[in-house]
Amino acid sequence: MFSFFKGNPAKKLKKRHSMLLEEAMHAQRNGDIRTYSRLTAEAEEIFNQIQQLSESKT
Repeated sequence: MFSFFKGNPAKKLKKRHSMLLEEAMHAQRNGDIRTYSRLTAEAEEIFNQIQQLSESKT
C-alpha cells in the first residue's frame, strides 16, 4: 500500500557506482594505481548488482 515510501535500491547503487568511478579517476590521475584498481573493481561489482536488479524487475 505504501510502496512510494520505499527507497529505490538501484538509484542508491547507481549513485555509489558513479562516486566510485570518480574517485578511481582521481586516484589514477594522482598515480595511485592500486587504489584505482580497487575502486574500479568495487564499481564493477556494484554495476553487476544494478544489472541483476534491473533483470529481476523485468
